[in-house]
Amino acid sequence: MAAYRLLCCVLCIFLVVCSGCASLSVGDVSSSRDNLSIEVSNTGSPVDAGVQVRIYQIRGMEQEELTVTGVPATLNPGENVVAVPLRLDPGTYKVYVYVTVNNERQTASIKDLVV
Repeated sequence: MAAYRLLCCVLCIFLVVCSGCASLSVGDVSSSRDNLSIEVSNTGSPVDAGVQVRIYQIRGMEQEELTVTGVPATLNPGENVVAVPLRLDPGTYKVYVYVTVNNERQTASIKDLVV
């Protein structure tokens, strides 16, 4: 009986500690004139994050790294769109997106992009 109570207490503490944790995921990535728009979903409370992108241009069977850039973002609960200032010429790209909170990677995604 005492072990059951202890387990319940530990479970309650775990739920209280984790209730503020954010679950972040990267959605669609698109390019407009001077921005890369990145959809980021947040199922937790608001969080200040960093959104970093690494861009590779695809030519034939080769890929060449073009740039690495990033921006700070406040991610509110629900869907967010983060604008990263970046102009891309017409072509095919691989976009590596990293979302960090307190300098720790929370999620990463690789997206194909045709401009």
